[in-house]
Amino acid sequence: MLLIPDALSPDSPEFWIRLVASIICGGVIGLERQIRGKASGIRTSILICLGTSLYVALGATAERADPTRVLGQVVTGIGFLGAGVILTRQGRILGVTTAAIIWVTSAIGCLIGFGFVKTAVVCTALTIAILLGVEYLEEVLERHLHRGQVREIETTGQERRKAGWGRRSGDIHHIPETSARPEGD
Repeated sequence: MLLIPDALSPDSPEFWIRLVASIICGGVIGLERQIRGKASGIRTSILICLGTSLYVALGATAERADPTRVLGQVVTGIGFLGAGVILTRQGRILGVTTAAIIWVTSAIGCLIGFGFVKTAVVCTALTIAILLGVEYLEEVLERHLHRGQVREIETTGQERRKAGWGRRSGDIHHIPETSARPEGD
């Protein structure tokens, strides 16, 4: 009879702790993305975290499996998934933060799969703090650095967020010059 490791046995509390941790960590990250109207929302983030944790747990506990090879294949697969969400539209690069979130969510799933649940929870909290804190810092810097300059902006930040896109650190913006040169000079 095949002995099922605790990490993969529904009869074990360890299995349920890892399962719930994957759902919560992926769900919290996905909730932040869902609120912002991004492509990778709650379901996607939960499935990335859960799937990664299951693959890693399987690779770490299987009798003749090499966990580093499984981890390498997960990293490769997630890289392709993340690359699929990066777009260029009208000279702007979109989706870089979403791709990075997919990468981080997978890494958190790897931590859970290897049994480092507390570390995964800390990394999830840190991820959310970065997403929220850096946006606030960007807005403060934007106001401070561009005070008094005339800027051409299609919509306000609030309108961009409602429309499902917005200025993030990966976006490219053009700030027009404030003084016009006379023609012919």
